[in-house]
Amino acid sequence: MDLRLKDQHVLVTGGSKGIGLACARAFLAEGTHVTLMARNAELLERVRDELQAAFPDAGVRVVAVDLTQAEAAAAAVVSAEAAGGPIDVLVNSAGAAQRTAPAELTPQHWHAGMDAKYFSYIHVIDPVVKGMAARGRGTILNIVGMGGKIATPTHLPGGAANAALMLASVGLASAYGRQGVRVNVINPGMTRTERMEGGLAAEARRTGLSQDQVLAQASERMPLGRPASPEEIADAALFLCSPRAGYVSGAVLSMDGAATATVV
Repeated sequence: MDLRLKDQHVLVTGGSKGIGLACARAFLAEGTHVTLMARNAELLERVRDELQAAFPDAGVRVVAVDLTQAEAAAAAVVSAEAAGGPIDVLVNSAGAAQRTAPAELTPQHWHAGMDAKYFSYIHVIDPVVKGMAARGRGTILNIVGMGGKIATPTHLPGGAANAALMLASVGLASAYGRQGVRVNVINPGMTRTERMEGGLAAEARRTGLSQDQVLAQASERMPLGRPASPEEIADAALFLCSPRAGYVSGAVLSMDGAATATVV
């Protein structure tokens, strides 16, 4: 299926690793040009070289930025568009709140959770969605963990930020639909990334089990018997961001392999 994404400019936040990097690779394979944003400049440069070697005809650009800072995020968007043209697609996959046992939580953890996950998205969405609306077209996809729907003891600040992001996403889809902008959400469940490893470590500390034991127990509870791969999340992201999904907006897609047996 031709997803009709060729030559579009795709901005991926959190694009240096995990789901964000998998999305970048998938979009490049469809003939897009990609700008990656993340904090680690050295890692971004290394990833850019790898992607450029794999996709020599594509434009691969990187911007190192702390997206928890509103002014820095806005400047990074300006820089990305100056180098690569107007942003056609925004995929947000940056930021992760620290996983903390409930007894260890302080108000600072809750503030940090919102900064790391909620505001790191909003600071980019704000200038991008307004630019898209002015041009009359654009697509935004927010990668938001299932912790926003199902509370887990070691992920309460991050889960609260995720829940807020889902509401903001659906609200923006409604607000900007008539101006040609679509906004959707993917809720990955457990996915094989560095973030998953951090979650396993936190749960291991809480339960006294090894990380391998925690993973084995979690996999046993999953209907598909395993976590997702980042590439599987990226495949869904491609479709939702493509013109083939032209009437999909305000959707929140659970991708947890049927682990959450509820209608949401």
